[in-house]
Amino acid sequence: MILTENELLLREGKKIVDALGRTLAPMVEVVLHDLSRPASSIVAISNNLSGRDVGDPTTDIGMARITNPDFPDVLQNYANQFPDGRPAKSTSIGLRNSAGEYVAALCLNVDVSMLASLSASLAQLARTESDAPPIRESLASPRLDELRAALEGFAARLNKTAHTLTPAQRRDAVQQLANAGLMDLKNAQAVVAAMLGVARPTVYSYLPQKDSSS
Repeated sequence: MILTENELLLREGKKIVDALGRTLAPMVEVVLHDLSRPASSIVAISNNLSGRDVGDPTTDIGMARITNPDFPDVLQNYANQFPDGRPAKSTSIGLRNSAGEYVAALCLNVDVSMLASLSASLAQLARTESDAPPIRESLASPRLDELRAALEGFAARLNKTAHTLTPAQRRDAVQQLANAGLMDLKNAQAVVAAMLGVARPTVYSYLPQKDSSS
C-alpha cells in the first residue's frame, strides 16, 4: 500500500508521540493532530494528562493553523491550562508538507503543577535551621581550602582570576603550590584543574619534574 506524503508525515509523527511520551512521562503529554480533519484531529496521544481521546477535535491554535498558512511554525513555552484547571506550559509545532501546507501539529503539554510541587519539596529539603550550631562545621578538607586560597591569591596578585591565567602563569602557580606541599594533598590536582579550567593531565605536566638521575 502506497501512502501519500501527508499520510507518511502522520505515520512518522505517531512514532515521535509515542517515544516522547514514554521518555517525558509522567509530566509531559504529547499529542498529534491531523489538521485535515479539525472535528476529530487527535490521531495520537501519549501520557494522557488532559483527559482527551483519539478522535477529539483540534484546539484554537490548530484552527488558526488550518485557516492561516502564515501562522508560526512553532509556538514555544506558552501558558496553558488543562480541563481540570491545572496550569500547563505548552509547545506546538506545525508540520508542513512539501507544498508548504500545514498537515499536522505536534503538541507538548507540561503539567506545571507537578513541577511546582516538586520545587516546593526540594526547597523544603534544602532548607536549613536559622539557629547556627555552636561550632562551625565544614565537610571540606581544611588544607584544600588553603590550596584554593593560595591559588586565588596568586591570581589576585596579577589582577586576574585563576581561569584567566596564561599557561606560563598556571605553570608558575602550580609549581609554587607544589613547593608549599599543597599539591601532595588528596584531590589537589582535581581542585586545581577545576579552578584553572584545564584537564588534570595538564596540571600534572606543570608539576616540577623530579630528577631521576640520582
